[in-house]
Amino acid sequence: EVQLVESGGGVVQAGGSLRLSCAATGVTFDDYAIGWFRQAPGKEREGVSCIGSSDESRGYADYVKGRFTISYDSAKSTVYLQMNNLKPEDSAIYYCAAVITSFGRLANENNYDYWGQGTQVTVSS
Repeated sequence: EVQLVESGGGVVQAGGSLRLSCAATGVTFDDYAIGWFRQAPGKEREGVSCIGSSDESRGYADYVKGRFTISYDSAKSTVYLQMNNLKPEDSAIYYCAAVITSFGRLANENNYDYWGQGTQVTVSS
């Protein structure tokens, strides 16, 4: 059974940083895409960033570009989301998602088969 476990969320002041982790268990991905998504209260879930292991391509939503960095450690089956210069509007539950694919990164959440339980990020002003 594939499981994704996020960690690293918390409360931080505006301008601060957090690093989220997404650890995959139950499978070793040879070719996969990992996406980070977030959902704030009363809002729809939106994409944040994605990465494809097959070509190591990375994608970022405009509202996080230049502030967030996605990376992965294949030996640990873990994907990270480094979040710098956080803003109050970044507050949300952050989810990671995964799918086995050789097509590189995938931005659409409907492409993903496996989801984590989410980790709360709160940025105070």
